Amino acid sequence: MENVLQQIRKGMRVYDSQGEEIGTVDWVRMSDEDPTTPEAETVTGDTNVSRNGTLTDLIWNAFRTDEVPEPLQSRLLREGFVRIDAKSLFAADRYVMPDQISSVANDHVTLKVPREALIRRE
Repeated sequence: MENVLQQIRKGMRVYDSQGEEIGTVDWVRMSDEDPTTPEAETVTGDTNVSRNGTLTDLIWNAFRTDEVPEPLQSRLLREGFVRIDAKSLFAADRYVMPDQISSVANDHVTLKVPREALIRRE
């Protein structure tokens, strides 16, 4: 079965389970299914992520301006994620886990959950 994250690209619009537009895809991080090789690439080609870096480098690059607690950081890196650039000027950006995605079609991503269920980027 194809990984849902492989279908998502930077700039796609993201809608929550109520059909409200949350924002656009800012970054997609593929899962690291083999924890001994933490050099998984981002789909968006973010040049700030070292492809041959250590796990510490990956965590620093993925969350350098965010205050995401360590247990969540590890889960996001292990399972992969989508970072959403919030639509509203004062809204916090969000992280989406693969299991929170309902569908990907054309230029948009639809979630199974409301905006409030997503991890906030502080």
